[in-house]
Amino acid sequence: MPSAQLRIAVLIDEGFDDDEFSAMSAQFENAGARVMIVAPFTGRLYSGRRGRVDTACDVAVHGTRAAMFSALAIPGGYSPDRLRMRHAFLDLIRDALATNIPIGAVGHGPQVLISANAIKGRTITCWPSIAIDVKNAGGLYVDRPVVQDGGIVTARKIDDIGPFVEAILRMAHTDSR
Repeated sequence: MPSAQLRIAVLIDEGFDDDEFSAMSAQFENAGARVMIVAPFTGRLYSGRRGRVDTACDVAVHGTRAAMFSALAIPGGYSPDRLRMRHAFLDLIRDALATNIPIGAVGHGPQVLISANAIKGRTITCWPSIAIDVKNAGGLYVDRPVVQDGGIVTARKIDDIGPFVEAILRMAHTDSR
């Protein structure tokens, strides 16, 4: 399937990491993918934690199914802590895992995977301050720029976005979505 048909859902709430969000969105779009912002509510703007980026929601998470997308991506910042408190986001993550839709998470993004019980027995990288959370949830934390374990790709920080996006696009292409 041509990359123009790839649909990448970027999952956000207030306080997402401005740089990670902007970089991943731009790189997905530069590769020909359509980026769709999935947030709690349509009709409102969501702001990055540094106040440099505001973005509108394309699709509200309620009623969203993973099959609507080629992959899911979660930028870090404060947003993942909010996402993990909304059952609809956790259900979307579980649906993606069950249907082999690739999931990517950067920085604090794996917090959402932890709350969805998605990392037990998996090798994960993340921002160092949540490494203990990964371990406590049964994941194996490693300090590497990007880690792919099954259908999950994780990265530590903004400096790792290029290889992170490449891994997700490879998985989405391989899966022919």
